[in-house]
Amino acid sequence: MNLFEININPEKNYLPTDGTVNYYGKLFNKNEADHLLKKLLTTIEWKNDEAIIFGKKIITKRKVAWYGDKEYEYTYSKITKSALNWTPELLELKNMVEQQTNESFNSCLLNLYHNGNEGMEWHSDNEKKLKNNGAIASLSFGAERKFAFKHKISKEKVSFILEHGSLLLMKDETQKHWLHKLPKTTSINTPRVNLTFRTIIEY
Repeated sequence: MNLFEININPEKNYLPTDGTVNYYGKLFNKNEADHLLKKLLTTIEWKNDEAIIFGKKIITKRKVAWYGDKEYEYTYSKITKSALNWTPELLELKNMVEQQTNESFNSCLLNLYHNGNEGMEWHSDNEKKLKNNGAIASLSFGAERKFAFKHKISKEKVSFILEHGSLLLMKDETQKHWLHKLPKTTSINTPRVNLTFRTIIEY
């Protein structure tokens, strides 16, 4: 199923089973979204992402940044990051997303994809320090890219075109039962910034 709807209903669940995905569409007009994209590109402390694959350290072209209420440690792909303090823009965006979704978040993982040659393979955001079945809000700026879900058992797929300045929410058992992916594409040659607001649990 592909989402190409003129009238966006943020209360609609776009997953057929085993989880909840809501799409809010654009939260900003083009000028606002353009301004925020420039701010994010220039004020965030971007670093090339790292991963340990088959015992070898891999440096990705894609860049990432990790921010939060505290210096939360977050480990994925066997690499641990320590959260930076919120920038004014990130804190404002977090508050807006919380108002829209009626959820609360204490951290944000940002990804910078320079063009369509950079993407993300099938995975779930199910790291141990994340709140179990907690909401993850995904805010997108820049190039419009396809974002796909695949059920872990049935293999059924659901896909979206994430618009410039748009918000998508994943919650309930979505991470347990579904994988998601940002496919690579040769047709995109401009950057995309993605902010995923999350909740870290301290033990």
